[in-house]
Amino acid sequence: MRPAHRGFTLIEVLAALVIVALGMLGVIQAVTQTARNGTYLREKTLAHWIALNVITERRLQPSPPEVSESSDEVEFAGRRWRWTMRVTQTEVESLRRMDVSVRPADAPDGSALETVTGFYGTAIGAVGGGSLAWVGAPGSDGQQDGDGDANPDDQNPDDDSGGKPVQPEPPPEDTSEEEE
Repeated sequence: MRPAHRGFTLIEVLAALVIVALGMLGVIQAVTQTARNGTYLREKTLAHWIALNVITERRLQPSPPEVSESSDEVEFAGRRWRWTMRVTQTEVESLRRMDVSVRPADAPDGSALETVTGFYGTAIGAVGGGSLAWVGAPGSDGQQDGDGDANPDDQNPDDDSGGKPVQPEPPPEDTSEEEE
């Protein structure tokens, strides 16, 4: 009688290799997806920064942006980007909405990677806070909630400013000498 040899058969070895190969394929796909996500998030962040820069540049202008659509290309982080800004008028006369869409310059039109919305407006109000009266706002003609009987002078009977913003008086300067 022949002694029995202990070991793996060819079928068992092939089955083990298939299992290991499938496991490795899953790991490789996970690493590839993570790399893609990192690249996508980097590009989306850069596009967001570009859109914020465009909105900030427009806000720093002395006059409001024209109600129109404009676009331009910019180089940022070693890559060409294309931004498009659409300015629309809001219900408030002195407030304009700016929607800025950014995409890589080589991407097709209409495929924005990021869109950011900002506003350009002029508020009229007293220094130090309080409620603001927006120029051209619905109901800013002295009426509140559309009831028709509100008067801006009724809000503060001691206010003789005629509804105009009032600068508060500066605090009195301390003229006393400090003790040493």
